[in-house]
Amino acid sequence: MKVAITSSGATLQSNVDPRFGRCPYYIIYDTESGSFKAIENKSSLAGGGAGIQAAQNISDMKVEAVITGNVGPNAFRVLSAASIKIYSGATGSIKGAIEKFKKGEYKETAGPDVESHFGMGRK
Repeated sequence: MKVAITSSGATLQSNVDPRFGRCPYYIIYDTESGSFKAIENKSSLAGGGAGIQAAQNISDMKVEAVITGNVGPNAFRVLSAASIKIYSGATGSIKGAIEKFKKGEYKETAGPDVESHFGMGRK
């Protein structure tokens, strides 16, 4: 399964970023092979619509699940329409988040948990 994790950096030692649409990177992790790649989030600096753009980009990568700190309503809507499972509330390292995901410790998110424009103004 291909999983996208919002990340503050480009390694498994980086921390999970709490922002879906405005995180600096996504770590795309393959749970079967253990391989990963860091993808720069080109939507992070968008004036508006970052969550929608990011969700569309993630969908284009054929990801089956997203692990993040928070997800807003627009991103949630796009990801849900693409049948991508969302797990929010993640914190700590990317490596730790992957381990928790593999153990089934995250519960699928039923709806957005922040308002639109949550990540604006933060670096």
